[in-house]
Formats: sequence, structure tokens, C-alpha cells
Amino acid sequence: MLRLTELKLPLDHPPEALRAAILKRLELADDQLVGFSIFKRSYDARKKHALLLVYAVDVEVKNEAALLKKFRNDRHLAPTPDMDYQFVGHAPEKLAERPIVVGFGPCGIFAALVLAQMGFRPIVLERGKAVRERTQDTWGLWRRKVLDPESNVQFGEGGAGTFSDGKLYSQIKDPRHLGRKVLTEFVKAGAPDEILYVSKPHIGTFRLVGMVEAMRHEIESLGGEIRFQQRVTDVLLEDGPDGGKQIAGVTLASGEVLKSRHVVLALGHSARDTFEMLHARGVYLEAKPFSIGFRIEHPQSLIDQARLGPNAGNPLLGAADYKLVHHAKNGRAVYSFCMCPGGTVVAATSEPGRVVTNGMSQYSRNERNANSGIVVGITPEDFPGDDPLAGIRLQRELESRAFELGGGDYEAPGQLVGDFLEGRPSTRLGGVEPSYKPGVHLTDLATALPAYAIEAIREALPAFDKQIQGFAMKDAVLTGVETRTSSPARITRGDDCQSVNVKGLYPAGEGAGYAGGILSAGVDGIKVAEAVARDVLGLEAADSGSKAGPSCGY
Repeated sequence: MLRLTELKLPLDHPPEALRAAILKRLELADDQLVGFSIFKRSYDARKKHALLLVYAVDVEVKNEAALLKKFRNDRHLAPTPDMDYQFVGHAPEKLAERPIVVGFGPCGIFAALVLAQMGFRPIVLERGKAVRERTQDTWGLWRRKVLDPESNVQFGEGGAGTFSDGKLYSQIKDPRHLGRKVLTEFVKAGAPDEILYVSKPHIGTFRLVGMVEAMRHEIESLGGEIRFQQRVTDVLLEDGPDGGKQIAGVTLASGEVLKSRHVVLALGHSARDTFEMLHARGVYLEAKPFSIGFRIEHPQSLIDQARLGPNAGNPLLGAADYKLVHHAKNGRAVYSFCMCPGGTVVAATSEPGRVVTNGMSQYSRNERNANSGIVVGITPEDFPGDDPLAGIRLQRELESRAFELGGGDYEAPGQLVGDFLEGRPSTRLGGVEPSYKPGVHLTDLATALPAYAIEAIREALPAFDKQIQGFAMKDAVLTGVETRTSSPARITRGDDCQSVNVKGLYPAGEGAGYAGGILSAGVDGIKVAEAVARDVLGLEAADSGSKAGPSCGY
């Protein structure tokens, strides 16, 4: 099998044109091409009036060696790489004890799934509820302003990724194609086949619900156990052989103790009480950078027209997205975050008396507005001190302030972009109807974030308008605050994926500071599952380019 890349065709090409283009590009007769499959499809929109689809295809030909020799200097033709996933090993027939996975978001799901596929029968502890019950509780906040602190956008089966745009792409380095394993398992669980080849795949909330359930059932069928409403309140530590500590198990809120010397922490970025417990127990954590800002909403039609021109509305392209960055004069970077085409802004708090915004889309992406976080990068220097949890305190302060500015009933404080740029409170909406539920309370957002962030965002919006005409339109709506962009702390681990000072404890995913989004969290879950298996089986960690699995350094 050979992989041919950079094959370009007009947007409106008929299906048969792709085969014809392969034949022409490789100078083949029709009977020499046995077959082909699409590996990747993207589009080149640099010329809006002549937009092109760009394909990478895997082709099967009758004389592969001769073709490779003929095109030996062509960098767009090469043997198809081996992307099949290889397990690092299999659990012994008599397993002394079962590994524990704390958290059942994307990272925890894939850690548990791969452990189960290797025969380790993991026990999963999820503080929230099963996904359908959790969905009902989440709607309770959105529709009735009733928050369940243990079952919401952040906590419950599927994690925060369930109530998101369902993006399945990432910029992580992935030499072993673990992302392909993630996508393949999603398709097996009910995702559309197209996520395997479109350039920016996404699923959407409704489809994710069924997929998460299917993956749970597979883990259980392989001997794994998923336990909901099981919040971990303590870790059991004992002295290790090298003077450090060794994990021995966990304690649940019910008082039950579960023993294990292999515990995966796939917490998610909002498990603040668990971070505090780990810090109190001496598990090494460090503060890390994250971002804060607002959500912005525009008519999706405006974004489509600006990005796709006359091709706006083409079903192959779908709702247009964007990615924007501006380096402000005060030294701050302002950028778009978690852009949701044709989506909605959602209430994403997990703590009473606080307001947090996030974005969500369904698979169809057919809601009237586009939304994105417009966020400012901050570093531990912005919340000085030796406390690794200082970033959590800053998040809580901003979220409490947003609750106050929003009227104290979980409505989000909002402001029109025109008023925000002019420095005056908003008193009525214009042409953009905000989508945030349970509602938006118009006000002045100038005090919702630190002054340096407000200054940087005010500078960035007109700059973004030069890239996307209409971005700074006066009627666009800002809602606040966006604070859960990533974890404000890292549970530091070594190359063996274990905590640097607690053996057997495996920090993983977004909450531990090693992922950012569904795909990268799933990949990290696989890496950590492999590390657990290697430790149990006494295998040496492989180098980063090995099919047996890379280290977990960052």
C-alpha cells in the first residue's frame, strides 16, 4: 500500500474524479489501480473563489516497487506507514490486584479501555453520575438555575468533553499514531467513519452520549468495573523502597477503602478539592500557565462569509471556524479558544455561587451563532507565591465576581462588543441574541477580569477584525467568565508516567496538566495505561519512537 498526498481537486468535483486524478498523478492505466481509500481530506481556502479539496489517499497498485522507483524523488508518494495499534503486553492469568482509574472523562475512558483490552480488569471511580443522569442534572442548571456540585458539565461520565464541540484534533506529537487508536475506538463506539479522514473531525454532544455508553459497556464486558458517584477523598501512602512514597490505595467519601499499588489519576481540570487533598498529602504539584477571558458570539453566517466567501454554506465544508492570535502591547497573548461553529455558550460551573462559561456544539453545528473563548494567557508569576494551587484561588475569585456581576442567580454577565470597546455598560441587546442558558445579565465587564486582561482583549478585538471582517461588530456579545481553559496546576510525573515522588500514582490527562482536549486526553490515557502494564509486567519503558510505547516525559 502506498500513500499519495497533496492531491487537489475542485470543491464541486464528482466522486469519480478522485480515481481519475490518482491515475493521472501516478501515470497509471485503469487496470493497474487495484483500489484506494481516503486517509485525509482537508481544504485549501486561500483563494475563496477557487477553493480546493486536498486529499491524502492510500492506494493499492499491481507493481508497487516499480512505481516507488519511478517516483523515488517525489516526497508526496511513500509506503503507507503501519498505524495499527500494538499492545505492550497482557495481564498475567492470576492478577494480584486490579489497577484503579480515578475519573471517567476521555483520559480515564481510554486508560480503562486499554487496560481492560490487556486483561487488567480496572476499577473506575467516577465522582459524578452516568452520562444520561448527568445530562438531566446539567439541564437542571441551564433551565432551572439548580446546580448539582457532583453532576454537571465538569463531573460525570464522559467528563467535560461531553458538553463541548466534540473536537477530535490536536497538535500533539504522535509518532506512534495513538490518535488513530482513539478515533478507531470512537468509530467502533458509534462515531461516523468520516472522523478517520476529515481534517478537523468533530462529533458533538448528542453523539458523544451514546459513544461513551458503548465504551463503558466494552470495558465492563472485558472485566472492568465502573462505579459512579464514588468520590475519592484520600490516598493511602506508605513508605517506598527508595525513601519516597508508594501508593497503596484510595479512600472514598463513603469511607470505603480500595487497595491498589497502581492508581491512575484522570481527574479533569476542575477537581479542585482533589488537588487540595493531594497537596495536603505531599504529592508533588506545581503551578502552571493557563488562560482567562470571555466567550464571544457572532452570527455564524458572518463567520462563514468571512472565511469561505462564495462557498459559504457548502455541505462539504460545514460551518466555518477560525483561529486567531494577537500579541498585545502589554506583553499578553490573546487568542481564540475552543471555537464552536454553529454552537451555544453554556454554563459550566461546578461550584455553587460561581459562573463559568464554555462552548458546545452538536454534530450538525446548525445553531445561529458562532462562539469562541477570547482568552489571555497568564503564568504563575501572575499569582505569585510558593503555593501550587494559587491559580485555583484566582479562578475562584473571578468566577465569584462573575456570579455577582450576573445578578447572583447563575446568569452570566454580558456586554456588547461595541460597549466593551468604548468602556460603557450595556443596557440592551442588538442584533445578536446570546445563547447562554440560564440567561445573560447585561452589565460592564471591565471589572470581571484583571486590568491587564481587559486591556489586552480591548486591543485584540479590533486586530481580529482585520482578519475576519465584522469580528469587532458592535452587536457581538461577550459573556463571562472563561476560566477553565486548562488546569492551573500540574501533578508532575516522570518519564515512567508516575508521580515524581509517589510510586504507583499515575497523573494523566487535562487535570494533571498533560493534555488539552478530547483527542490528546485520550492519547495520554493510552500512554498511562501502557505505563501501568509495563510496571506490572516488569517491562522496561521503550523509547519515544518505539511501537512498544513512549515515555511520559513532557
